[in-house]
Amino acid sequence: MKTIYKKLLFLLLLLPVSILAQNTLNGVVVDKASGQPIPGVNVNIQGAINGVSTDFDGKFQLTNLKSGNKVVFSFIGYANSEITYTNQKTVTVSLQEDQNVLQEVVVQVGYGTVKKKDATGSVSQISSKEFNKGQNVTPESLISGRISGVNVTGGGSPGAKADIRIRGGSSLNASNEPLIVLDGLPLSNTVPSGSTSILSTIDPNDIESFTVLKDASAAAIYGSRAANGVIVITTKKGSKGAVKVNFSSQVGINTVADKVDVLNADQFRALVNEIGSDAQKGLLGTANTNWQDEIFQTALTTNNNISVSGALFNKLPVRLSVGNVSNPGILKNTSFERTTTSLSLNPVLFDNHLKIDISGNLSFGKNRFQDEGGVIGSAIGFDPTQSVYDATSRYGGYFEWLEPNGNLPLLPARNPVARLNQDERRATSTRKWGNVRLDYKLHFFEDLRAVVEAGIDRFDSSGSTTVSTESALGFQPKAFSDPEYVNLGNYSTYTDAVQNKNLNAYFNYTKDLGKIKLDATAGYNYQLFQKEKYESGETRQPNPNEDVTTDPDINLQSYFGRLNIGFDSRYLLTVNYRRDGTSRFSEENRWGNFAGAAFAWNLSDEAFLKDNETLSNLKLRVGYGTTGQQDISAQYDYLRRVTIGNINSQYIFGNTIYSTARPEGYNENIKWEELAEMNVGIDYGFLNDRITGSINYFDKKSTDLLADIAVPDGANLRNQGFFNIGSVRTKGLEFSIASDIVKNDNLTWNVAFNTTYIDQKIEELGITVPGFQGYLTGDNISGGNGNKIQINSVGFTPNSFLVYEQLYDADKRPIQGAYVDRNNDGKIDTADRYRHKKPAPDYTFGFFSTVNYENFDFTMNWRASLGNYIFDNVSSNLGYSDAGLRRQTDLSNISSDYYNTGFKFEDNGTQRYLSDYFVKDASFVKLDNVTVGYTLNKSLLKAATLRFTAGVQNVFTLTKYNGLDPEKFNGIDNNVYPRARVFLVGVNANF
Repeated sequence: MKTIYKKLLFLLLLLPVSILAQNTLNGVVVDKASGQPIPGVNVNIQGAINGVSTDFDGKFQLTNLKSGNKVVFSFIGYANSEITYTNQKTVTVSLQEDQNVLQEVVVQVGYGTVKKKDATGSVSQISSKEFNKGQNVTPESLISGRISGVNVTGGGSPGAKADIRIRGGSSLNASNEPLIVLDGLPLSNTVPSGSTSILSTIDPNDIESFTVLKDASAAAIYGSRAANGVIVITTKKGSKGAVKVNFSSQVGINTVADKVDVLNADQFRALVNEIGSDAQKGLLGTANTNWQDEIFQTALTTNNNISVSGALFNKLPVRLSVGNVSNPGILKNTSFERTTTSLSLNPVLFDNHLKIDISGNLSFGKNRFQDEGGVIGSAIGFDPTQSVYDATSRYGGYFEWLEPNGNLPLLPARNPVARLNQDERRATSTRKWGNVRLDYKLHFFEDLRAVVEAGIDRFDSSGSTTVSTESALGFQPKAFSDPEYVNLGNYSTYTDAVQNKNLNAYFNYTKDLGKIKLDATAGYNYQLFQKEKYESGETRQPNPNEDVTTDPDINLQSYFGRLNIGFDSRYLLTVNYRRDGTSRFSEENRWGNFAGAAFAWNLSDEAFLKDNETLSNLKLRVGYGTTGQQDISAQYDYLRRVTIGNINSQYIFGNTIYSTARPEGYNENIKWEELAEMNVGIDYGFLNDRITGSINYFDKKSTDLLADIAVPDGANLRNQGFFNIGSVRTKGLEFSIASDIVKNDNLTWNVAFNTTYIDQKIEELGITVPGFQGYLTGDNISGGNGNKIQINSVGFTPNSFLVYEQLYDADKRPIQGAYVDRNNDGKIDTADRYRHKKPAPDYTFGFFSTVNYENFDFTMNWRASLGNYIFDNVSSNLGYSDAGLRRQTDLSNISSDYYNTGFKFEDNGTQRYLSDYFVKDASFVKLDNVTVGYTLNKSLLKAATLRFTAGVQNVFTLTKYNGLDPEKFNGIDNNVYPRARVFLVGVNANF
């Protein structure tokens, strides 16, 4: 009997353990497509209050279960999954992306957010998953070719600024740069000396998304700075859950993809021996020097970033990121280095009523520059028969052209290798920027939120230029033949500081009234821009022009409001208004009023389409809005000012130097440039949004253009200044499509394509006189003196080329000095120049394709441009024999285009430089990037997920243009820093 009691007692003791074992469920949650674990998934018993979340490895443990309980797994962006508990001990759950949830993507708009489905304006968003792969040293390259209507043209130098144009820009001489808003802080486009661009200090690894507001109805809420569109950049933030660590490392080998085609040493000798004088033949050297090979190199770029994100004390979302990029240029002695630290804190307090977003960023930059145009131009034009070095040279052992008496002549080019090594240009910069956002939902009135944002952006730089005392470019006050000859070199320094302060304060009211949804915003914005610069002048020269320049403060203040009304998610109306004031204009013209309205109709939510299995999304949009422009270089052009003269405008009486006071030109009537834009669009989706895209037609007109134009003699105290003249009209069509062509458990193939057509014309240029062709614009070209090749004329695209019409012989070879007398007056003069082609393309295209097969992935990016032309300034300047045989005391190389033309001399003054022969078709197709990756997931490595990549950037270009590169933003090809071809390997690890 005792034995039976003992057994019963043992079973009773064992029973709780058995019950506990049956009440606990362990498992892991993974992504169905990739098999990767998903952290932060909510795991709940249906109907219960409490639940658990998966850890970083996707694992969870759920207790207090009863047989028959429903367990629900939910996570943002994925369809919910449900299982029935039947006393199993472990389970693996696969979650699949929910297309319906993905449609609810939230996009950033001015002072708020909106679901993409509810957006009424032309808004495009691209997230980090969709960014361009490859070597992205600066953020602009992440979106190049990816968004219709957005054109990004990068440069070749390390960390170079990319020119971004949204729908072709809108102004002639005021800024055409879009407004960039970084985590709520509108940035200034002003960059201090010694830095490359306003975005070059930002680590692309820290960016979560770009949102582009393209039309005026969407951008009008930003008013005065939104005439060229708005780009909203959102950086990555912390999140609740386990700590996540990400490390990425990339190495790129930068190579020279192409060089300018000039004569080699043997070809040059043949030319000189054929047509040169005896004196010129005697100057030929014995070397075979490729000067471009001497100045360019293969360089190694490294890019590393580590970030840690999670929740401190399981309460405070935080993210810390540190990155470094070292990018030596393919032009020797040029480089870009950046070290960044970013911190984001995102606490939520008072039962989710107070949301705080704090972002702080610190960036250190080290740049090394060269006189790129001078060095590259010297390499293109230097005599290839001369050696780099001359043991007898007093200029550091480098060969230089000298006069018979040893003096340095004024006109010949200097040795390009000597210029590289004897001219040291270094700069350092520190940028500190941050933003604090307080978003409070009133406890006593929860439909109303009060939001305050305060931000500051401080950008400091310093730099110096040191020219060796052995350099031919050094300051040599006396000729070498003078007994007092000395080479002092040169030395100058500068410091530059730019500061931008911003304050936003606004109320937001939201209310659901049955089928009607209201969202109203009203607020105030204050922004202050400051700049101060010190320059030492050339300290080794007499009377260095030392100067401190303090720009007048620029103050912008605004009042704004927006109302969104939605009915049954089908009919959506947005109305916004902004009143802007700027210190750049007088009190009479200081304030501008800008408004916008847009309406959208979600047809796919109508009863006749709601259950359509083919057409899953269809939305019609129409919008109209106005925006303003005041961003010009003149800060207080409306004021009558008197300034103190500089070192070049002084009087000397006896031994005393007196500075002069001089009145400055002014325009008291200068006022806002305004842009009015209409947009009609369609957003579409087919087959449960497996195919998505949009079509937009826009028509915009800029009036009262702010232009820097010539002033008639006697009409002002200056001969050039800013005035409001004329108008520009831009029409265009955008189309984009994206599709998951294949999507299953093992294979996915996604493609995206976009194209944009733009037609831009100047409609008016103010009061003109008979014979007026327009205002010359753009930089002076090489060749001749002060020649400009571009013009703004009524009826033509801005920056059209103004050229002479070349005549050709029967073999279609250009005839030296022969041009069309277009006005039939019997002579060839400036009146015969005509507008011919333009740099801006008619069409741009972008194509993106990515394939994932099991653990492998393959991505490529293509871009194309059609209808853009380029002025071949290398050939116009160096494509004739006299360019190399101009003098009897030195020789210069010439362009290989000489073989195509046979041009020998300058004709009719400098008309040859301005021939339409040199305006070339620069349409192109580019394969920007090819990347292959392989992922080792945690099923193989428990500690981390590893992704290895290899790729090529700037793979190849298909074009008719024979110059270095058909893609040049200003349309003039002259001494361009070439874009490198980059071979990449990288690794990304998630812990």
